[in-house]
Amino acid sequence: MFEPSYLKLYKSGELSERSETLEAMLSDCDICPKDCKVNRLKNEIAACYSGREPVVSSYCIHHGEEPGLSGSDEFSNDNGIGNIFFGNCNLRCVYCQNYEISQNHKAEKKNEVTIERLAEMMIELQNKSVNAIGFVSPTHFVPQIVSAVKIAVENGLNLPLVYNTNSYDSVRVLKLLDGIFDIYLPDIKYSEDEYGYKYSKIKNYVSYSQAAIAEMYRQVGSDLIIENGLIKRGMIIRHLILPNDIAGSYDTLKFISGLDKNISLSVMSQYYPVHKALTTDLLSRNIRQREYEKVIDWMDELKLDNGYLQEFESENYYRPDFNDRAEPFKK
Repeated sequence: MFEPSYLKLYKSGELSERSETLEAMLSDCDICPKDCKVNRLKNEIAACYSGREPVVSSYCIHHGEEPGLSGSDEFSNDNGIGNIFFGNCNLRCVYCQNYEISQNHKAEKKNEVTIERLAEMMIELQNKSVNAIGFVSPTHFVPQIVSAVKIAVENGLNLPLVYNTNSYDSVRVLKLLDGIFDIYLPDIKYSEDEYGYKYSKIKNYVSYSQAAIAEMYRQVGSDLIIENGLIKRGMIIRHLILPNDIAGSYDTLKFISGLDKNISLSVMSQYYPVHKALTTDLLSRNIRQREYEKVIDWMDELKLDNGYLQEFESENYYRPDFNDRAEPFKK
């Protein structure tokens, strides 16, 4: 029976030590590569529009993640993953499908919660028999999350934790997460910094994201630990195909192949223009079948065989509506 790694860290006292170290970093904030240097412990606002308290835009059971996480009737169960969605993302993607919560900081102010309440959310989701607890866009709230995990463990938390990130993460911070998160779910968006800045308002995305993913790989490797069809430990790298190859998919896949050809990928075709992409020339349409097939050809060429591949016509599947915070993925 798999036991989440953070339980050992809790028993040894190291989880508390890591929590204290991370919290102290908020006083001169360098939690993410934006390196704002503001004192978030005094509620000074960083470039992510966030202060001391975490912003939880929604927490719910989600059935739309990869089958090894959400579960499925065929391989395990369909209990879903308990996702906690954080507001005020540290990226500003013009095509963000979660833009209602990621780029709406004034409205999200009301969704600030205490550390204790965040811990309660984890337990509430666990009590609904979800397969894991997922933290979506967690980067800018890592210290608060780790503090909440400690409290949640004291109240019976024992599920795998999933770090679902855009990969604009600090390697120093990720090292402090070693053994806290058993599952990493990083998204790698671009292979050219020009596009990272143009479409996500972020500098040096490529070097930071690749370094972050290399650190996640160092921690958990390429092998997935699976019990009853459910992933308990490991990493799946996500890559969203963008129109006009804005994502630079070949170079991204080449980087992953160079890291380890056995890494599990999740290549997604679900892109559809939303938010500012509707008026952005190169991003204002869905992907074409040839663009999709070309990425598959590149995967074959680079011998990247493990993981998941969305069917071509998947853009209608993932369309959240955060006007309904309790069930944003309700069909």
